[in-house]
Formats: sequence, C-alpha cells, structure tokens
Amino acid sequence: MTKQGYELIGHPRLVRLNPNIPWKTRGNGAISLHIEGENHDKIQSFIEEILKTYAQVDDPQTNPGYVIAESQLPFNTYEKTVREIATLEETKQLLDSLGAKYKGYKNGRGLIGATASIAWRPLYDKTYEYIAYREPTRWGTLRQVDDTSVQHMDKTVLSTFDNYDYTHNHNRVVPNSPCPVLYGIRGDVAEDLPTAASLVNSEPVESWILFETNQGTDDHVQQTSISGIHPHQSVITTGIVNTIPHAIEGGHILFSLIDETEKIDCAAYEPTKEFRHVIKQLLPGDLIEAYGGVREHPITVNLEKINVLELSNHVEKVENPVCPQCKKHMKSKGKGQGYKCKHCGTTSNEPVVEEKRRSIQQGFYEVPVCARRHLSKPLKRMKP
Repeated sequence: MTKQGYELIGHPRLVRLNPNIPWKTRGNGAISLHIEGENHDKIQSFIEEILKTYAQVDDPQTNPGYVIAESQLPFNTYEKTVREIATLEETKQLLDSLGAKYKGYKNGRGLIGATASIAWRPLYDKTYEYIAYREPTRWGTLRQVDDTSVQHMDKTVLSTFDNYDYTHNHNRVVPNSPCPVLYGIRGDVAEDLPTAASLVNSEPVESWILFETNQGTDDHVQQTSISGIHPHQSVITTGIVNTIPHAIEGGHILFSLIDETEKIDCAAYEPTKEFRHVIKQLLPGDLIEAYGGVREHPITVNLEKINVLELSNHVEKVENPVCPQCKKHMKSKGKGQGYKCKHCGTTSNEPVVEEKRRSIQQGFYEVPVCARRHLSKPLKRMKP
C-alpha cells in the first residue's frame, strides 16, 4: 500500500468469526487494514484487482466481499458476528447508514466478515500471528516444514502458543488446506514472532506478514444459563453433572448437565482425543463450568474445555454390614430391601462403604492442541 501512496496504521488485522455457523468458510476469518489516504476510488480499484487475481470464486464455499469505511464501525457488530448469527440484510443496512462503500460477490456473505473485521478492536484481549506465504509455484503441493525445528521454536520462544501437539505428533503451525499459507505462528508478543519464525526450517518463504488477531481470546463464548443456550452459539455455562458420562457410536462421550433452569447434553467428540478420558472421570453431582459450541440437532454443547469447580463425594459398597450381636456378615434380603442376620434376625439398611478416590481434580481441562479452535483461549494464556 505504501507504493500506492497510502500509509498502513498499526498491524493488519485477522479476525476469526463465529465457528459454529453452518455456512462458514474453512477458517471463517476476515482481514482488515487501517490506512491513511484520500482516494477511495483508487483503493476500491486496488481491492477489486486483488480479488480478481486471488479469490477462488469458483469454490462453492467462497463468497468474498469488501468494505471501505471512513470511520470505526460499532463494536457490537463484531460481537454479534463472533457470537451469534449476523444477517446480510442488517449488515448492508448498517453500511448504508454509515455511507460505507462495499461489494459482495456471489451470495455476498463475505460482507458480514469484512464488516466485523473493521468493527473489531481489542477491548478485552488480543494476540498476534506471523504468517509465512509459499512461493506461487508450490501452491497445492505438499508443504516442507520441519517438525523438529517447530518443536525447538515452541520450547524456545515461550510467548508463542499452539505450535505443536506432542502427544499426537501434529505440527499445528502448518494448515491442512492447499492454500498459499506455509505456516502461521501465534503469540502474545508481536516482537517475538519474527524471532520464532527464524527458528523454523522450511521451504523458501515468498513473503510474510504480522497480524493483530482475536485468536486464542475466547471472544466467541458468552456466559449464560442452560435455558439461555441456543444453536450456533459458543457458551460458558455452569451446572451439575446429571448423568454418568457414557460412550456412543464413533467414540464420542456424552453426559447431561443441569442447573436451576434446564438440562442439556454435553459432548466430547472423538477428535478431542484424550480430553474424553477427563470427561469420563466426571460423576453425577460434580459442579463444572462448560465451554463449547452449540450443535443444533440434537442441541448439544461441543466441549472445548471445562473448569471443575467442585467434586462430589462418592462412596461405593465394600461389603455387607456386620451384625453387631453375632459379628457375622448379614445377608441381603433382595435389591433395595436391606440386610438381615440369619442367626439373630438383626436388620440393617446400610452396607459398609468407603469414599471413592477421584482421579480428576478441581481446575481447568482443555482439548489437545490438534483439536483446538482458532478462537479458543488455551490454558497457557489464562491467568491463574
């Protein structure tokens, strides 16, 4: 943009949007730039030329759009887009009311993300991402990014996060799609990211850029009672475990959570790997805080992390009660009918029990790096 006579103000912004929208793109994100310059027509022509060159409009899920606004858009526009469902109609009404220039391609839904990206500002939290791009001749081919160097970078530059999943040998900085991105390193300190990138051994980097982002911030989640939960949201809700977690077909683990308003199912799906083992350790009566996206059919909270607030005391039967007169074990009279000494006839309703030792403890548990969403705040970033 500097070659075109415009000055870039601050970092370009990469803003992720509601991850639960059924018609989302793969990464469900948008970028925006804050620039200083006066010729809006020139800017518009420049943007349209970029879209014409790079946008893959033949992809059925690609619906680009751009917005040019002279002033900051309302922050609540971003909040709704990252947490709820924003409509194209209300987006256009807002842009028209503010005199913004815009254009949507195909179904035009890209306008919603573009508008939200301009409306975002880091009022609560922010992170950064260093994105390295591939040489165009390599697009669509297998990426060459050395796993060992990424592990070394992860352990050396401690302000970065979600770089590598050591349990599943998953190099998280490398995207799965055949896009032009070679790798992306996320972190809390912008100045550390070029240093981190210098430690990564890879195929040649054609170019790179440093974004300010809402990734890893939990901006998408909102606190609510269970009765206030709706499909396509991401929520934080507090309740008591109501059923023993159980496995269903596909390796998913389900249990129900209840509060004073309603009951809802929560799930740890198979891609969350060992996180499911944590969920299986929950027992009825445990008080937890559940974080996750809401599936519509059937309505279920897809867990991203949990905070165990209180563990219930659980006891299990060790043996039948001992008769206080005969010092012999009593016999059961039948299920739910208590016990009776066959020698003297003394009865009891209580077996000998002991408190069950729990392997789970109070505190936070999260899905592994390989299953983490862009917006989910890792425990590494959460203040104790």
